[in-house]
Order: sequence, then C-alpha cells, then structure tokens
Amino acid sequence: MTLRLGYGTNGLTDLRLDDALGLLADLGYDGVGLTLDHMHLDPLAPDLAARTRHVARRLGTLGLGVTVETGARYVLDPRRKHGPSLLDPDPEARAARTALLVRAVDIAAELGAHAVHCFSGIAPPGTGQGPDTGVGTGAAVRADTATGTAAAAATATATAWHRLTDALAPVLDAATRAGIPLAIEPEPGHLLATLADFHHLRTLLGDPDALGLTLDIGHCQCLEPAPPTTCVEEAAPWLRHVQIEDMRRGVHEHLPFGDGEIDFPPVLEALAATGYDGLTVVELPRHSHAGPDLARSSLGFLRDAAARTTRSEVTAPC
Repeated sequence: MTLRLGYGTNGLTDLRLDDALGLLADLGYDGVGLTLDHMHLDPLAPDLAARTRHVARRLGTLGLGVTVETGARYVLDPRRKHGPSLLDPDPEARAARTALLVRAVDIAAELGAHAVHCFSGIAPPGTGQGPDTGVGTGAAVRADTATGTAAAAATATATAWHRLTDALAPVLDAATRAGIPLAIEPEPGHLLATLADFHHLRTLLGDPDALGLTLDIGHCQCLEPAPPTTCVEEAAPWLRHVQIEDMRRGVHEHLPFGDGEIDFPPVLEALAATGYDGLTVVELPRHSHAGPDLARSSLGFLRDAAARTTRSEVTAPC
C-alpha cells in the first residue's frame, strides 16, 4: 500500500500557513499535521470561522489531507508551556483545555480532518500526577515513588486518572457527534506516557469508539519496552494518527531522519501491514529554522526507506 505522508506545521512556524501548505503540496506530501497556534489558524482568534473556511478551501485546492493537532506550547497560557493541562488541579483551568479540544474537533469537522490529536499533559509542580504527592509520570505514576507509601501513591494515581477521564468526556462527546476520532498521544513525561497507559485510559472510559491512538514512532524508540515495529503491530487496532521522526533510546528529542537510532524500512513495512490509511506526519517541532529544507529531505528519506522494505507494495508518494 502507499503510505500517506504529511509534515507538521509546528516545524514550519516561520512560514505563513498558506505558504507552508503550498510548500508541502509542491514537495509532494499527501497532507499536513496542522497545529492550532497563534501563527497558524489561531483557535482563539475572533475571525476563526472565516479563517477556517479559507484553510479548508486551500487544503482542497492543493489536494492535502489534514490532521488537527493541539500541542501548541503557549496557546492558552503565555507563561506555562502546555498549560493549563487536562490534569490541572483547578477545575476551571481543566475546563479551558477541554473547551480548546472541543473547538479543535469543530475545526477538524470544518476542514474534513481524519483525526484530532491531543495528549494528557503533566500535572503542575507540587501536585505530581495526583493530589499534592509528587508522584512520577505515566507508567511510573502507579509506583510508590514520592511519598514512600503505596496507599498515597494509589490515591494520587486514581485522582490523576479521574481528572483526565472527566476532562476528556465532553471532547469524546463532540468527537462522536462529528464522526472524527480523538487520537490521544502517549508522551514521555506525561501521565499517559506509554501504550500501556493508553490501554488503561481505554478501560477507564469504557473503550469508547471515538477514542483512538496517536502513535509517535520516535517515542516508541525512546521509552517503550518493545521496538517500534512491535509497537506498530500491537497498536494497529487503535491507530488513528501517526507521527514519525528519528530518536535515541532514553532521550526525548525529536531528530531529523538519520540522526537517531531507528531502522525505518521495517517500521514503514509494519505500518503498511496494519492497513492504516491516515496520515503519517513528520514531527520536528524544534526545527522550524530549517523547516523547508527538512521537509524536502524528510520526504526523500521516507521515500527511500519505503523503497527498501521487503514488501514491494509499500511505497511513499512521488
């Protein structure tokens, strides 16, 4: 099958959105991971409706698919990276993040997006991943780490996950109405950090149809116990969005292809074998200074990697 490749606008923040979309279409990408941010379709701007219609027309003219991504660093709070989160101890702050995600679903529906991406976030300092415990992240949050007592850790864990499920409920309702999956991403350092954490969330929520997975291939290399190819195979039933970049084991740093440790032909082959037909989006959010060049070289790298798979039907767009 032909993989549908995209590039994330969070790696093209020095370009106007119209110019970024034109660049990706000219290079031969199939789509774009559109991060809602102040420089690219600001979700809080007063002219959002008109700008969304313009972007929808632009995408249609260029023949680009789209995933709506919500990882903008300071879109809600100019002083706190990714704040407030879905885990914020202040209910009104959590509600602000929930409202942003509901708005993202509405924008995605207008754009014809195939998914809306999100992540759990990190609990603010002093609260850990639960109420005032300092308990660690993701899979580790279920361990007895900060308080020295398993009971306190368990209480913190339950509170953190309750905050997350409660905050996501309205977003999942909106996604169900729109017919667009909410694809949550396991993010190193977050409450939901691993594939195991994703399945824990599914269970807590009752496995709703609207909940899917954003799988970041680099994150698999960084911290999952299984290699990226196995992660792809095991995640297949829930894949709704894929991000891709190079990375090294134990270091959460998004790297250009070839600068990390991942063997990509088997990963692309595994992706093709799942039947996943959404976008696979290059995710280099700290490389906007070289965005156009990296967009070009990344597509060339992935085309070459696809050509080196053992399955002759695995191709990338030309």
